[in-house]
Amino acid sequence: MDINCDLGESPDFLESGHDEALMHYIHSVNIACGFHAGNEQIARKTVENALKYGLNIGAHPGFDDRAHFGRVEMELEEGQLRSLIRFQLTFFSAFTRKIHHMKPHGALYNMAARRLDYARIIAEEVYEFDPGIILYGLSGSYSITEAEKAGLRTRSEVFADRAYLSDGSLAPRSLKGAVLQGKAAMERQVRNLVNGAPLETLDGPPVRLKAETICVHSDTAGAVEIAKRVWEEVNR
Repeated sequence: MDINCDLGESPDFLESGHDEALMHYIHSVNIACGFHAGNEQIARKTVENALKYGLNIGAHPGFDDRAHFGRVEMELEEGQLRSLIRFQLTFFSAFTRKIHHMKPHGALYNMAARRLDYARIIAEEVYEFDPGIILYGLSGSYSITEAEKAGLRTRSEVFADRAYLSDGSLAPRSLKGAVLQGKAAMERQVRNLVNGAPLETLDGPPVRLKAETICVHSDTAGAVEIAKRVWEEVNR
């Protein structure tokens, strides 16, 4: 089971050692490409640290919307969306010899998960840039099916710290309980994911998800401790 984390999004997290501390407990790092967060200096240093720990290095493109950290959905024309992805992959390729994977960020991730058009366009652009890149996407979503149609390898992603709805989608952050609180709740969710057991949902019956990579968010309170516990659960 792969464990991934979104990093390179905060200069404070980089300079304080927070991002590097997380690297002890993950396999793959998704590095911001300068649009929703991050910049060239942060990306370079994050790649350098990731290489030191032997991590899989991935691009983490998002909407060009720093004011909202890329978490507000944007309606883009096809050409605009293609340019958004292509530009950020090109930007990121300057810092690493090989991009192992690509995972969209925030609202872009959510839109690709539920909208066939966004998922298809993103998959096609990734394949055109480098067909060897693995696409990380929400388990059971269009992100995965469209990437596979495009010829990409995929990893179905699940979340240690986010609640789900009964259709397998992530609960919107605006919903109460969307971000899991407390160690016990997260540990129970990770254990169920690792063992292939059904997950509790906010709106109905439990849901069972294909889990190939588990995400730990770097900006969740107690992120390093959460990552450590996920690591321990995965490596039991």
